[in-house]
Amino acid sequence: MFRSLYSKLAAVLTGLFCLVGLAIIIVTLFSTEMYQQEVNQRLNRRLAAQIVAEKILMQENRVNQEALADIFHMLMVINPSIEVYLLDARGNILEFSASPGKVKRSRVDLEPIRDMLEKDVTIPLRGDDPRDPGGKKVFTVARIPEQGQLQGYLYVILGGETYDSVVQKLKASYILQLSAWMIFASLFFALIAGLVLFASLTGRLKRLANAMDAFRSGTGHQPMKLPRPKRRHGTDDIDRLELAFTEMSARIEDQLDQLHRSDTMRRELIANVSHDLRTPLATLQGYIETMLLKEDDLDPPTRRSYLETAIKHCERLSKLVSELLELAKLDSYDIRAEREPFNLSELVQDVVQKFQIMASDKQITLSTTCENNLPFVNADIGLIERVLENLIENAVRNTPPGGSVRLLLKPQQENVAVQVSDTGHGIPTQDLSQIFNRFYQLEKSRKSEQGHSGLGLAITKKILELHDRSIDVASALGTGTTFSFQLPVKSPA
Repeated sequence: MFRSLYSKLAAVLTGLFCLVGLAIIIVTLFSTEMYQQEVNQRLNRRLAAQIVAEKILMQENRVNQEALADIFHMLMVINPSIEVYLLDARGNILEFSASPGKVKRSRVDLEPIRDMLEKDVTIPLRGDDPRDPGGKKVFTVARIPEQGQLQGYLYVILGGETYDSVVQKLKASYILQLSAWMIFASLFFALIAGLVLFASLTGRLKRLANAMDAFRSGTGHQPMKLPRPKRRHGTDDIDRLELAFTEMSARIEDQLDQLHRSDTMRRELIANVSHDLRTPLATLQGYIETMLLKEDDLDPPTRRSYLETAIKHCERLSKLVSELLELAKLDSYDIRAEREPFNLSELVQDVVQKFQIMASDKQITLSTTCENNLPFVNADIGLIERVLENLIENAVRNTPPGGSVRLLLKPQQENVAVQVSDTGHGIPTQDLSQIFNRFYQLEKSRKSEQGHSGLGLAITKKILELHDRSIDVASALGTGTTFSFQLPVKSPA
């Protein structure tokens, strides 16, 4: 029953309102009673003194029965709630206006009486109730006589038995009944308003909890979308919770997608590595076994051809393993780009010099175009050298004899643009978005006997990402391909 937050809040709010309502009623009844006693005592404070001034109630310590009977009769007619008692100087009750057996005390405490007569007391002041051994009531009192030797007191109780119980007061007072009903109505209205407000607030929490349960038990990969708050004066805690959960669920889904893609890539990586390692290993093993089996039958030229082929496959294996290790390092978060200023044009000349023999063997023109006074760039010189090597090697390998490979260095505001262009066969449009994937090779490269590992462009892209840079490619079939990227210029500081 109390499993939801709203039910618990509703129960707590209802109990709180009941307690508050009961406290208000008790305080209201008490304050009403005290106010009534205060007003009654203030209005009738001189009543006993006026009666004593008009009537001689005692002479020479003897009670004037006739005068006392007239007072009893007069007060009973005017106000039946008033009770009159005649006391001697020690507080003993001598006469009273009540039926026999009603009076339970024989003596009244004189201390409140003296306080009323001699001090500036706080009203209401209550004295002993002769009809109740343990009760107190408001009163008025006067000395007999007012001046001269004290013979006794006229003690008047201002609230009779009619007002002794709260229930009787509620029955007798329309104002008290109306006030009680107004208190109940106000508390009930406040309770309903509070429950509606809590329902509005907890409704959003319930919606958030349902969304979290659905996200926890769901099998889809769509992030939870909760309505955005439409408030002009900022958002509250629940809005921030909804926003945080929405962002968190989207981030979790992105991470799950990344894990799924990583797992798929890992499977493809294992398959590709297995294939690329198996082929040269099988070829190498075949040539070596052939040499062992036909050691005596092979002439020196054939034996040398077999050994050259085996060395070539060993070099291919070594390069593949080296590139795999290099890519693994780049994928880890241990490696960082150690940026330093250097002359990019000199680095390009050095790298181009490495591939001049390879280009000459294929009858390819390898050239560099660089503007004068090219500014220094701020990057990791070792990693950028690897990028240039990958791009130039890729261009030379995919350019037919008689073609050309051209490097262009050009300053652009706060960067230096680098372009590597070739006049090769070009890349089909459908393959442009995949050439930077690991082990991806064009169909032409797959069929070539000199197929490469397909890791060079992936390594290039990863290195530029470490420099917070990207690489662009533009290609057209039969025309050639251009790879371009930018490096930041060294800051003047």
